[in-house]
Amino acid sequence: MLVNEAVGTRQVDVDQIRLSLQARYDELSSEYDDAVEQSQVLRLVEVGDTAGDDQADSGTKTAERDTAQSLLRTILDRRAQYEHALNRLAEGTYGRCEGCTEPIPVERLEIYPSATTCVSCKQTRERRAA
Repeated sequence: MLVNEAVGTRQVDVDQIRLSLQARYDELSSEYDDAVEQSQVLRLVEVGDTAGDDQADSGTKTAERDTAQSLLRTILDRRAQYEHALNRLAEGTYGRCEGCTEPIPVERLEIYPSATTCVSCKQTRERRAA
């Protein structure tokens, strides 16, 4: 299955899609590196600044740490989605729904380039998960 058939594009467009996906993957990698660095700085500050902490201070620090970890997980998840999209593009399956194998509408891919399912299959998955 060629990506050209799936999303109705020419090779020039496929190259543009690849560049766009790679650029977003690289941005997410940079965001992740920055978030890891900020998380490490936060930990160093916590270690050096625990004298006189009461329960509220400890709770605030725990909440900040949890938020930082959540951000890291979110960035990693998004980066994995773009990595998967790049792999699908290389395999020639990008633009085809992983559920029904029908083409994913170009409009959906423009809004959500790492989409792996058509709207119908996505809705079915969400209903089952609820």
